[in-house]
Amino acid sequence: MSGTTALDVSGRKPRALLAVLALNAGRVVPTDTVIDVLWGEDPPGSARAGVHSYVSTLRRTLGEDTIQRRPAGYELTVPPMDVDLHEFGALVAQARQDLAAARFGAADRGLEAALALWRGDPLGGVGGEWAERERYRLHQLRQAAVEDRIEARLRLGHGPRLIPELTRLVADDPLRERARGQLMIALYQAGRQVDALAEYETGRRLLIDELGVEPSPEFQAVHGQILRGEVPAPVADEPQATAEPAVALAEPVRAAPQQLPSDLPDFTGRDEQVDRLVQRLTADASATRLSVIAGQPGAGKSSLAIHVAHLMRDQYPDGQLYVNLRGVHTSSLDPTEVLARFLRALGVPAQAVPDNLEERADLYRTMLSDRRVLVLLDDAADERQVRDLLPGGAGCAVLVTSRRRLPALAGATHVDIEVFAETEATELLESLVGPERIAQDPAAAADIVRLCGHLALAVRITGARLAARPQWPLRLLATRLRERHQVLDELSAGDLEVRGSLLLSYEGLTDADQRTLRLLGWLGTMEFASWFVAPLLDLTVPATERILERLADSYLLDTTMVDAAGSPRYQLHDLTRAFALERAEADESPADTRAALERVIHCAVTMIDEATARMPRGNATHISGLPRWHAPDAATMARLVADPVGWFDAERTVFVALVERASELGLVTSSTSLAAALSSSVFTARNQFDQWWQTHSAALQAAEEAGDEASKASLYIGLGRLRLEQDRFDEADDYYARALTIYEQLGDQGKIVLTKLELATVQRERGELKDAERMLRELLPALAGAYSRQIEGRAWHGLGMALAEQGAFDDALAEHNRALARYEELDDRFGQALVRRSIGITYRAVGDLDAAERYCGGALRMLVELGDPHMIIYATQALAKVRIRQGRGESERPGLLDGLEMCGKLQDGFGQGLLLRTLGELDLATGRFDDAEQHLQRSLKWWTALGLPLWQARTMRDLSTLLATTGRTAEADAMWAEARRLFERHGSHEANEPRPTRAAVNT
Repeated sequence: MSGTTALDVSGRKPRALLAVLALNAGRVVPTDTVIDVLWGEDPPGSARAGVHSYVSTLRRTLGEDTIQRRPAGYELTVPPMDVDLHEFGALVAQARQDLAAARFGAADRGLEAALALWRGDPLGGVGGEWAERERYRLHQLRQAAVEDRIEARLRLGHGPRLIPELTRLVADDPLRERARGQLMIALYQAGRQVDALAEYETGRRLLIDELGVEPSPEFQAVHGQILRGEVPAPVADEPQATAEPAVALAEPVRAAPQQLPSDLPDFTGRDEQVDRLVQRLTADASATRLSVIAGQPGAGKSSLAIHVAHLMRDQYPDGQLYVNLRGVHTSSLDPTEVLARFLRALGVPAQAVPDNLEERADLYRTMLSDRRVLVLLDDAADERQVRDLLPGGAGCAVLVTSRRRLPALAGATHVDIEVFAETEATELLESLVGPERIAQDPAAAADIVRLCGHLALAVRITGARLAARPQWPLRLLATRLRERHQVLDELSAGDLEVRGSLLLSYEGLTDADQRTLRLLGWLGTMEFASWFVAPLLDLTVPATERILERLADSYLLDTTMVDAAGSPRYQLHDLTRAFALERAEADESPADTRAALERVIHCAVTMIDEATARMPRGNATHISGLPRWHAPDAATMARLVADPVGWFDAERTVFVALVERASELGLVTSSTSLAAALSSSVFTARNQFDQWWQTHSAALQAAEEAGDEASKASLYIGLGRLRLEQDRFDEADDYYARALTIYEQLGDQGKIVLTKLELATVQRERGELKDAERMLRELLPALAGAYSRQIEGRAWHGLGMALAEQGAFDDALAEHNRALARYEELDDRFGQALVRRSIGITYRAVGDLDAAERYCGGALRMLVELGDPHMIIYATQALAKVRIRQGRGESERPGLLDGLEMCGKLQDGFGQGLLLRTLGELDLATGRFDDAEQHLQRSLKWWTALGLPLWQARTMRDLSTLLATTGRTAEADAMWAEARRLFERHGSHEANEPRPTRAAVNT
C-alpha cells in the first residue's frame, strides 16, 4: 500500500524478494539469503546481477529510498510495525503477557485484533521451496495465536460456544494435542464430561497408531483434570492475581554456564565503583539486581564489569552468561539471536529453542525464575537491545555496559565511569612499559598520562606504543602528545551515541584535515598508506603525510604498522569512521566523492603497472585504458614499490575494496581497469585466485548493470586467464569465447586477435594441437607490426610448443629461437627464461641431453636471479627430467619434493600432476617401484581431474612401463594401448614412437 493506494508488484521473483525483505523489515537480509530464496540450491552465475535488477524493480514501485543496499545485503527500511506480520507479532506478544497475568479479556481482544490482520495467503502467492517453508512457519504462528485466543476464552467460561470451532481445528489436524485438549475443556464446560474423556481416548489412539507414541504430559494432565473434576473454574474478566497455568512445562536439563571472559591481570583502580557494584550484587532484593555501567569510549566499562563479575561469581552458583552485543557496530546482535545462545547454554536442546523473540524470552525468564545466575551484557546499544535479555527471578543479577546511559531501564543502578585519577593512570602506564622506564623519567610519565586525559584507552595506547618502541625515551612521546593534546582529549570522549565529543575533535581540525577525515570515512577502507590518500585529496605525498600525522597525533587515526617501504600505515577507528561518513554525506557532493575515488584508482593502476614492471613477470601486457596520472613523484614511487611483492601484500585488501567501491558506484571503466591491472600483476605471480575472482566479479556486475560490452569483454578475458591459471580449461575457454563474441560484435579487430591468442593457449593445454597450431599461424601475419613486439614473441613461443608436442622438432626450435631473439631484443629476461626452458624440453625430446641440460639449466639460473619462486619449480622439473635421462636424477629428488609442496600451497593442480609424474619416473629409473606406482597413480588422478588427455596418456605410458617391469604384462599392455589411442587421437609425437622400456622412459 502507498497511503490508501494498493501497489501492484508483478513478477514471481520481485514478489518473493519483497516477501523476504518484509519479513525482515528493518534488518539486513544477506545477499546469499536472497539468492537462496529466489533460485534455491542451483542459482545461475548471474544471480547477484539478477538480485540487483529485482531490487531496482521494487524501488521503482515502492520508492527509491525504501530498499537500501548494505555491505552485507539489502534492507527494507520501513518501520517493522508497518508490516502486518510484525504488528501481528507485537499484538500476540502483549496478549500472551496478558494471558500469563490472567487478564483474559485483554488477551482475547489483543489476539482477535492480531488474527484480524491475517488476510489470505501471507506471502501473496509466492511459490518455491523457501516460500513453502516460510508459509508453513507462518501457519504455525497463526495456529498458535488461535489456540491462545481459545485459551483466553475458555478461562472466561466461553467453552460451549467454542465447540464448533475447536471441532473444525481438530478435524484439520487430528494429531495437534493442544487443540484437542482445549476441545475437551470446552466439552467439560458444556457439561459433557463423558464426551470430553472420549475425545481424549480418540486422540490417544491416533497418536499411538500414527506416531507410535503416548500422549504428551501436558495432554495427559488435561485428561487428569477432567477426570478428577479439577479444571480451573472460569474467572471474571481482568482479575489482578496471576493465575497458575493449567499445565506445567517440562523443564530442560539444567546447566551452569561459565561464559565470563578472562579478567584483566593489570586491572587498575576503580575502587569506589567496584565497591558500589559489589554491594548492589550482594544486596537483598525482591527483583533482579540490575546495574548499568556507562561512560566514555575507552574509559574501561567492559574491564570493570568483567572484573566485578569475577569477584562475584561464587555468589551466583547457577552460572554466568556473557555476550558482547556489539552495540556500536553495524553487525550488532539481535536479542533473538542472543536468547538462542543463552538458552542453549542453559541446557535447552537446539531443536527445542522457540522460533520467535517473545517465546524465547518467556522460556528464558522461566528457566531463570528460581536460579542464581549472573548475566553480563557488554556494549549495549539501547534499552531495546537489553530489555528482553533481563531475567525475572530475584536470585539473578545483570551487569550492562553501554556507551550511553540507559535511563529507561526501570530499577537499574547507574554507575558512571569517569577518567582515571593521575595515580591510577600512572599505575596503568607502569604496568604496560615497566617500572624501570617510569623511574628513568617520572616527570615525562606524568606528562604522558596528563596529555592522554587520564583516559584508560589512551593510556593503554601510549603504553603499547612505548612497549613496541623500547628505544624511545618517554620524553619523546610526551613531546609529541603535547603538540596535539587538545584533540587527543576530545577523541577519547567520542562515541556514536554521544557525538559531541567527536564533533569537538572534528571542529578543532584544519579544513584540509576535516576534508581528509570525511573522504576517508566515505571511502571506508580499513587500512591505508599515504600514497593512497594523496590522490584522494589531490595533493602530493609529502603534503598528505603531514595531514595524516596530524590526524594520527589526534588519535583520529591509528598508526597500525610500518610497511616494507618504511611508510607508516593508518587505520580509522570504527567510531571515527562512522562519524566521518556522516560528515561526508552532509558536506561532500556525490560528484566530488566519485572524482576523488577515480583519482585514487588512476593512481593505483599507475603504481600497479610500475610495480608489475619490477617483478619477474614484469613484461606481462596490460592496457589499463586510464590516463597515467595522480601518481607520486618518481622518487617516491620508486621507494614505495622497491619491493613490489611486499607492496602488493600490504595493499592487496585496499585494491579489492577499491574495485568493489567503484563497482558499487557504477564507475565501470575505473573498476574494470583496476581489476585488469591486478590480474596482470601479483594475483598471477602469487596465485591469489580468490581475490582475482572477487575483483573481477564485482567489476563485471557493474559492467553488466551499465550495459558496457567492452568492459564485460575485458573482464571475461581476465576471468579466462584466472581459470587458465587454475587449470580449469573448459571454463577458461568459455570466458574467452564470450569475450570473442563481444569483440566480433564490436568489430574490434585488435582485441579479436589478442583473444584468439589466449584461446590458442587453452587449445594447446587441452591437447588440441592442430587447432592451436592453425590458430597461431592465422594470427601471426596479423600480429606483425601491429602490436607490441612482446606479443609477437609470445605467439612464436606458443607455436613452437604446439609444434614440439606434434613432433615437428626442427620447426619448433626455429619458432622458439625467433621468440628468444625477440625477448633478448626487448631485454625481457622472464620471457627468455621461459623460452629457454621450452628449447631444453625440445632438445630432450630428440635425445640431445647435453643441449637440453644447457638450456634447462640456463632457464633455471635466470629464474633464480629474477626471484620467481613459482616458475623456478617448473624449471627445476625440466632440468630434473634431463638428469633422470642422464642417470643422475637422484640428486634432484629434494627439489622435486619441495616443488610439489609449493604447488600445493599455490593451488597449482597442473604443477602437482607434473611433479608427481616426474617423481614417479625417477622412482622407476632407480628401482623404487612401489613409490613409482604411488606417484604415477596420484599424477594420473590430477590429469583426469583437470581433463588433460595428453598428460593422462604420458602418465599411463609410464605406468605401462612400470607394470611390465614388475611382471604385470596384461595390465601393462592394456595401459599402453589406451595411452597409444590418446596419443593418436591428439596427434602427439608420442604416437609415432616405439613403446618405451624402463631404460628409455620417454618425455
